[in-house]
Amino acid sequence: MTTTSAPRSVPRSVPRRGALRALAVAVALVGASTPAFRSAAFAAEPQTYTLTIKHVDRAGQPATKYRTHVAGVFKDGGEEFLEQQDASGVTTVRLPKGRYLLDSTLSSTQGANGTIGTDWIVQPRLDLDRDTTVTVDARTTVPVDVRPPDGSASFVYGSTFVEVTHKGVTRSGNVFNGSPNLRVAHLGPETETGALKQWIDVNWKTDTVNYALGRTFTGTRALTGLTRHYSAQELATLNIRSAVGPGSTGTTRFSLLPTDGTALGVSRSMPTPGTATFLVAPERGTWDIGFTAPRADGTAPNYYTADRIAVRAGATITQTFDGPVFGPALTDRPAVSRDGDRITANVPLLADGDGHAPWSPLFDTAYTSLYRDGVLVGAASGAPGRGEFTVPSGKASYRLATTVTRKAAAGATTRVNALWTFASATTTGPTALPVSVVRFSPELGPAGTAAGGSALRIPVTVQGAAADGRTRSLTVSASTDGGASWTRLPLEAGAVTVQNPSAGTGVSLRAELTDADGNTLDQTITDAYRTQ
Repeated sequence: MTTTSAPRSVPRSVPRRGALRALAVAVALVGASTPAFRSAAFAAEPQTYTLTIKHVDRAGQPATKYRTHVAGVFKDGGEEFLEQQDASGVTTVRLPKGRYLLDSTLSSTQGANGTIGTDWIVQPRLDLDRDTTVTVDARTTVPVDVRPPDGSASFVYGSTFVEVTHKGVTRSGNVFNGSPNLRVAHLGPETETGALKQWIDVNWKTDTVNYALGRTFTGTRALTGLTRHYSAQELATLNIRSAVGPGSTGTTRFSLLPTDGTALGVSRSMPTPGTATFLVAPERGTWDIGFTAPRADGTAPNYYTADRIAVRAGATITQTFDGPVFGPALTDRPAVSRDGDRITANVPLLADGDGHAPWSPLFDTAYTSLYRDGVLVGAASGAPGRGEFTVPSGKASYRLATTVTRKAAAGATTRVNALWTFASATTTGPTALPVSVVRFSPELGPAGTAAGGSALRIPVTVQGAAADGRTRSLTVSASTDGGASWTRLPLEAGAVTVQNPSAGTGVSLRAELTDADGNTLDQTITDAYRTQ
């Protein structure tokens, strides 16, 4: 079956890549036919030509089951979806002059057992400047044979996408196959160098392991067959781990898909706590994960993403979601910035232990305030770590304080306090302000707990303005009485060691930092983790 790529624009409330892929999955898996349509350009263009397409099956006879997609690779170029009209295997359409992408899917029954085979033929360059006849012949196709090292694995599904660009305009097509009997072929002349991109993904599984295999191609021709039998040494292990977070145990859902290009990806569910193991092909590039954590009744589920995860053959990468230590984290966008005389704070205060910032963290209260030279500028509540403040022009000293609280839950942070001081002056555009955070990354059990009475090593990492050797001073302390008293911990080789209290006790962590320019941070995480 062939579908077009998803629309370029999506609702702002939905992650862009997730929406694109979700729509592609919905179209492919439901198997719905996309209605044929013509663009306004097709109707208005006076210079048109007849395109005749002949479809031939694997036996050399007129194809009785086909679906052909023709897309104009030019400004305002429309597209047509052409399905079987009669037993002749021939269809015609009148189109404006221009460059087109044609891809055709033919289905056939083969063998004594009636196995369904799919042939996908792609003509990436069809220059329509006269009446033209194209023959789509299934006999030209070559099998796609992409397999994992485990012969007992069962095929799940595969997908192949092609994208063609000409004079700044891009069009695409794809095929989804629910059986391993896919054959593909290039048709017609080559495109210009680098104008064609193609992505192929093949998914297999066993009772314990999932295989996400595939490759990325760039060139002038569409694929004509592909044979790739992976060895175990050529694959990377990617573990997706669901920890017990501040909601409840239950079932979590996640997706895994390649970063590059368009793909259907893999969507799964698993119990919490739990781990799903994937063996993935490094030659497919980096990988993206979307993760929806379970929540207690009456609360909204929380969504995390981890993008562009690099993998390497033979290596194991583990991404743990929704587990402690929850606390401040800095992402690839400025956490605190100034544009002219407006200061905006958007600090993820409840990122999980691996640093994944949640889309809708579970919390009870949140409060953020900003002071200029000791005078309150303004305050905001209702969203953790967020606030927008208009300040007087000129340079001044600022103090930004933020707090978030939530009820005690298994392995969950109950309170985060962060206080930053920095100097700032009027800017001519959006400018990141010099704030830092400290991350604590102990090895905890699946329930987010540590053994009572044992010593626990906690790696300490600085993010932001004080990172990369720009820390003037850093002290770390621990508390076992909810912050009523603190014990300073020696920082050695980037870590501190806590002598855990008896089972059932919360351990709180505090960091006090000054960067090379004198900006400061005072950060406290109450009940960072619990003992058992």
